[in-house]
Amino acid sequence: MTEQATMHIGEVAARTELSLRSLRHWEEVGLLRPSGRTDGGFRLYTEDDVAKILVIRRMKPLGFSIEEMKAAMADIELLDAPSVPAADREAARERLGAVAEDARERRERLVRQLAMADEFIGLLEGRRG
Repeated sequence: MTEQATMHIGEVAARTELSLRSLRHWEEVGLLRPSGRTDGGFRLYTEDDVAKILVIRRMKPLGFSIEEMKAAMADIELLDAPSVPAADREAARERLGAVAEDARERRERLVRQLAMADEFIGLLEGRRG
């Protein structure tokens, strides 16, 4: 495995447009784990960690729970692992397929909510004269 450059939490927060608090919380609840720590205890993240954070960030607005996000991330990591039995890979693919379908349904609900919000804004603007 090649060694990746590391970055501190502040740089990761800036790159991912997340707060330090969110990143720390995700670590506390077991959703995310930094790749390492400095001798002084500061979190160190790699590009792979940033990629995982961006996946989580994309799930969050769709309303997935921490547990649902953990399960999806575990399956993604399983598929990225080099030597996983074929049956385990297939099961992970099936679970992720169900997550993708759920995400599509959640997205459709959001689209409907946005349409209603646009209608409401239009009604209010129409009342202003």
